Amino acid sequence: MRHRVVADLSGLPICGNRRSSPSWWGTLAFMLIEGTGFALAIGVYLYLAGLAPVWPPAVPPDLAAGSGVTLVLLASLMPNLLLGRWAEAKDLRRVRLGLLVMLGFGILPLVLRAYEFQAFHVGWDDSAYGSIVWFLLGLHTTHLLSDLIETAVLAALMFTRHADNPRRYGDVKDEVTYWNFVVATWLPVYACLYWGPRL
Repeated sequence: MRHRVVADLSGLPICGNRRSSPSWWGTLAFMLIEGTGFALAIGVYLYLAGLAPVWPPAVPPDLAAGSGVTLVLLASLMPNLLLGRWAEAKDLRRVRLGLLVMLGFGILPLVLRAYEFQAFHVGWDDSAYGSIVWFLLGLHTTHLLSDLIETAVLAALMFTRHADNPRRYGDVKDEVTYWNFVVATWLPVYACLYWGPRL
């Protein structure tokens, strides 16, 4: 006689927090993969710097735009932390406010990034230095853009009837985690690109 083992899972919640959420695991895996990409790109930069007789070939990059991006990203950590707490508490009014603030913190670094590409005084196809610098800046810019789009979509959803869905608060918490990753990946890139040539 064969027994069929079946469990009724209908009583389980439709979403969970942190480790009980599939999207949390997906975000974690995404960050591990992308973090490896940043580590490899920085490794290429350091390898090329070790081979070159003079690095950078031209003058060191201007610090203003890159330092501005860094300050904005560091300043964004506090409202991002508050947004995570508000999402945990399911405080819809504050989550809406926090998402709008984070939209501003998503746009401002992109504006500064446009000036940042010019701060290196090199084109992407001028040399190996230009190629790796533009690649690193482009890689981080892609992350800023993708996070901005995700924040905009979440903000739009939180101002509709979809805000009542408990999953949205989990999505906001995942977004908070990913923004921390975007900031964390910029810091070694900034140190490498701006301060490495000055050592």
